Formats: sequence, structure tokens, C-alpha cells
Amino acid sequence: MLLDVNWDPYDAALFDLDGVLTPTAEVHMRAWQQMFSDFLAARGGDAAPYEESDYFTYIDGKPRYEGVRSFLASRRIGLPDGDLSDEPGTQTVCGLGNRKNSLFSAILREEGVTPYPGSIKLLDHLTERGTKIAVVTSSRNAVAVLEAAGLADRFQVVVDGSVADVAGLAGKPFPDTYLHAAVRVGAEVARSVVIEDALSGIEAGHAGDFGLVVGVDRGVGAERLVEAGADIVVSDLAELVDR
Repeated sequence: MLLDVNWDPYDAALFDLDGVLTPTAEVHMRAWQQMFSDFLAARGGDAAPYEESDYFTYIDGKPRYEGVRSFLASRRIGLPDGDLSDEPGTQTVCGLGNRKNSLFSAILREEGVTPYPGSIKLLDHLTERGTKIAVVTSSRNAVAVLEAAGLADRFQVVVDGSVADVAGLAGKPFPDTYLHAAVRVGAEVARSVVIEDALSGIEAGHAGDFGLVVGVDRGVGAERLVEAGADIVVSDLAELVDR
């Protein structure tokens, strides 16, 4: 599919990371599945087992601990929040979130990550045009992922989960992190493009009234992305390069 994309009306492109620039969404999915499957098996009871669709419905794009809360609520399981310093696997929201993060980090170390070729093509194109670019992600692993993928020097601004905490920004689906990134790169919201693969990220872009919200279909489904507020949907970022 080739789109007739004109970048002239836009000064900035704000990229989600996992699933948009790098296939690390797959690593996150594996880590979430292992963590929750182990948790439910150890807990016992009649809660429905973890399924792949749970990632897209309850977790994808959200801050880590919010993803834990969302999934647990879907199974009507209540746990205390605990503390950010909880040991991985502790029976708290933070403990489960920290266990997921340790699994993710282990996979990243062992397997590394290679960015999507189409994403590199778009980054090269936008850099040549002089378009301002930023990464906006709920992940606290953004720096490690960007370094592992060889992308660390590509971005003027990175707004990740840690930056959001320090700045007191609400996570996706609220638009705060994207709005913050637009200010940081010095671009008007109406002249900025949000590029997302997660429903919560699309909702954030739509809520922020950005000039264009692009959905990247990595498994959610084009129809759901449009329903969440995407203006257009692509399957690869190379489709956004001017033809």
C-alpha cells in the first residue's frame, strides 16, 4: 500500500517506540504473557487464563503499573499497589510490574533488537526534510532500547515513563506526554504528527488534537485503530515517505 503523504503541513513527528520503531512490542508481549501466566497458575482459582488479546485490550501503550492494574481488574483480582522498590514477583501491583520488567530486560540482553527497516527509511526521510522528531513512550526502558537498536542519536527529545513521572504527566491514553514532547521540540500541536501502534496511544493523539494521528497496525487491527481516533492506518512506516 502506498499513501500520498505530504509532510509540508507538519513540523514534527512524535513516535511511539515499541511496535513503531522497533519490534520490542513482541518482547513486551512475551514478558507480559510469561509473568501473568505464572502469576495466575500460582494463584489458582477460576480466573480466565492470560491470552494474547489481553495485551492489546488491557496493557498495550499504558504505563507499566497501570497495565498490571487494568489486567487484574479484567480478572476481578485485587492486589495492593505496594512500592516501586518491591522485589520482582511480590504479590503487589508493583511487584508484578517489576517482574515483567526483569523478564523484558533479560530477553533484550539475550536477543538484542533490530529496528524496522521501514521505520529507518521514514526517519532518514524526515531528517533530510528537517522535520523535528521525538520518541514518546510509556516504557521506562526507552534509553536501553534505543541504544540496543542503534537509534539513541536520532532523537532530539525522548519522553518516557521516567520523564513523565518527574514532570507529573499523566500517561496514555491522556495526551499529556505527547503535548509535552511537542513543546520540547518547539512545534505547534496542530503541526505535529503522532505515530502509534497502541489503542491507548491513538486515543492520546486524538485527545490532544494533533494535526495527524497515524495508526501502525502491528496486530491490533486497522478498524480498531480508526475507531480509537487514527486518521490513517499503515502497516509499515515506509508508506509515509513522500512519493
